[in-house]
Amino acid sequence: MAAATKMQEMMGARSMGHMALHYRKVEEGPLAARLLGMLGYVLTQDLLLPSGAHFYRFVVDARHRSRGDGIIYLSLIPDAQRDLMEAIHGALNVGTDHEHPAVAVMRAKLEEDPEYGFHYGTLLESLEDLETIFLSLEDANRNDPELKGRLKLVYNRALPGNADVDGRLDASPIYGGVTRHAYGRNGVQAFLETDILSSGMLGEAMMLEFDYVFPGHANHILSVVEWERENKRKMS
Repeated sequence: MAAATKMQEMMGARSMGHMALHYRKVEEGPLAARLLGMLGYVLTQDLLLPSGAHFYRFVVDARHRSRGDGIIYLSLIPDAQRDLMEAIHGALNVGTDHEHPAVAVMRAKLEEDPEYGFHYGTLLESLEDLETIFLSLEDANRNDPELKGRLKLVYNRALPGNADVDGRLDASPIYGGVTRHAYGRNGVQAFLETDILSSGMLGEAMMLEFDYVFPGHANHILSVVEWERENKRKMS
C-alpha cells in the first residue's frame, strides 16, 4: 500500500510514447507507409535497410515531430515472428477444411466487435477530419489499384439520446445510415482493418481505431463505459 501511495505522489508528467506496427511483405512497405499518410499520420523518417525493407517513423500530429511521444514506428514483420505465425497457421490448419474451430469463433467475434481483439486508437479533435479520412478510404477501397478490397471499414455512432449529437450524426456522410453504436455516448468510432499490416494472434490483419468526442461532455465514449450494454454484448 505504501508503494502505491508513493507512486501516486510522483509529479512527473507522462504521455503515450510510441506504437510499433509491422507490415507483412517487404515489397508492401511503401504501400503501408502511404496508407498511414492517408490516415493523417506525419512521416518524419524513411530509412532503407540493407535487406531492402523500409523502417518508417511517423507521428500522430506534426506537433510531435521532434518529441519522444506520439510516435508510430512502421517496419517489416521480424523473421522470427513471421515464422511463429506460420507455425501457428500450420498447427491450426488455418484456411483448410480441417481448420481448428477456435479460429472461426475468434473471427466471428472480431466481425461482431472490432474492439474484441488488439487494436490501436487515435483521437481526433475534428469530426470533419475523421469524415474526410474515411471518405477517402472508402474511395480507395473501391478504386485504388493497390488498396482496392483491402480496407474493411466499420463505424460506431454514439449511443442515442443527445439531440444535438444525434442530429449531427444523421447529417454525416459516413454516420448517417449507421445503426451500430459505441459503448458510450457523445462520441463516435471509425475502424479500419487491413491485411497490409500484421497484428493479432494469427498475424493476418491490423485494426486501427479513430475516435472523436463531442466537446462539452464529461461523460463520453472514452471516459465512461455503458456497463450494462457492454455486458449484454459480451455475454451474447
